[in-house]
Amino acid sequence: MGSGLASDRDSAPQTPRDNVYLPSSVRTVAKILVVGHFAVGKTTFIGTMSEIPPLRTEEVMTQASADIDDLRGAPNKTTTTVAMDFGRLTLSDELVLYMFGTPGQQRFVRLWEDLSRGALGALVLVDPLRLQESFPVMDLVERHGLPYAIAVNRFDGAPPHSLEEVREALDLLPETPVVSCDARDERSSAGSLIALVQYLQSRLN
Repeated sequence: MGSGLASDRDSAPQTPRDNVYLPSSVRTVAKILVVGHFAVGKTTFIGTMSEIPPLRTEEVMTQASADIDDLRGAPNKTTTTVAMDFGRLTLSDELVLYMFGTPGQQRFVRLWEDLSRGALGALVLVDPLRLQESFPVMDLVERHGLPYAIAVNRFDGAPPHSLEEVREALDLLPETPVVSCDARDERSSAGSLIALVQYLQSRLN
């Protein structure tokens, strides 16, 4: 799968799997990005899916960001990611997924670009109430040539738009996967990652 895959044959500790160390059977690790606009649920998603305690770089929001971070779609949000989120998920005895969550604000674009190096693809989280805020994120993903899947994070009270309506509103290519998820729910979040991985695999065939 290209530069996003790396051999872990020599570095994996030879210890029983305990959700901290990788088992000795692991041969490949894959890097993906979990991206989306501000307050779309990236930190929650990685926290839900990571089999290890996720690395988080959240800070309390202050008055200084009041004119920068738009809270109209997330009035109860009190913290924001200032560097990245990181989590790990074992997909099989031989394959492990490393998830990097990127800050959603435009002022972190340079950091986003650094994190995109070596990534196989991206899972783009979108809020059905704020679809227009996803376009700058999708532009960044496409600019860096990353294949991606769309995961519609179903917030409480969100309108019941169909996935085809979301596809049309975002002007997506027919082959771009679009799935529903709840970033708080492990099963539906896993389905989003599976859709992305299957899409990445299909591009190799």
